[in-house]
Amino acid sequence: MNSLLITATDTDAGKTVVTTALVAYWQKYYPSKALGLMKLMQTGQGDREWYEGLFQGQLEMITPLQYQAPLAPPVAADLEGRDIPLGTVWQALLNLQKSQDLVLIEGLGGLGCPVTHELTVADLAAQWRLKTLLVVPVKLGSISQTVANIALAEQKKVNLGGIILNCLEPRTETEIEQLTPIDLIQSLTNCPVLGVFPFIEDRRDLDKLASVVASWPEIKLPAHLNWALHNRDMNGGNQNAMP
Repeated sequence: MNSLLITATDTDAGKTVVTTALVAYWQKYYPSKALGLMKLMQTGQGDREWYEGLFQGQLEMITPLQYQAPLAPPVAADLEGRDIPLGTVWQALLNLQKSQDLVLIEGLGGLGCPVTHELTVADLAAQWRLKTLLVVPVKLGSISQTVANIALAEQKKVNLGGIILNCLEPRTETEIEQLTPIDLIQSLTNCPVLGVFPFIEDRRDLDKLASVVASWPEIKLPAHLNWALHNRDMNGGNQNAMP
């Protein structure tokens, strides 16, 4: 499947800025390849408007489901007396994949965030066989959150490719190492840390965002992005998984 899901350990961990940087990187280094962007579903306002304002039609973007209240989807849907038709989301993803070389999917909340009354983001990632990146904020408590989220990913059999550490505020190298020690996280989770995203005040500076992604070890990150292209070339993607 030519898709990459960007999820996190919690809400406000930095999924949007990391996804924005991946878009900027892809557009700069793979300009001939079509890129799609999908928000699984949106509650309240924010992410969709951010992408539309920043990229202004430069990429194909869809948000299949939207709810007004900025709450967990099943709660927001209940307030409006609406259902959460995951089949609609799945079909929208399949349609987007047909026209794009790669589809970046921004999740919502953390891996354990409910998307329905029965399923979490982790369930969808596993059932839809989505290659997944986990964004971890550099702050106190992130080690335990990371261990818990990766334990959930293992339980649900999520295809987790690695971790991105994200600085929500200016951090020194010492602070990063003390709050989110890479060796310790990798030892506890057996999951590779692919890169550290520094605090960038101007999140609209696409060149700077792209340069951050480009600075991560090429042997790792492009392999995760190009994995989607290779998989598409080999078998046209997986369209047999069920929502």
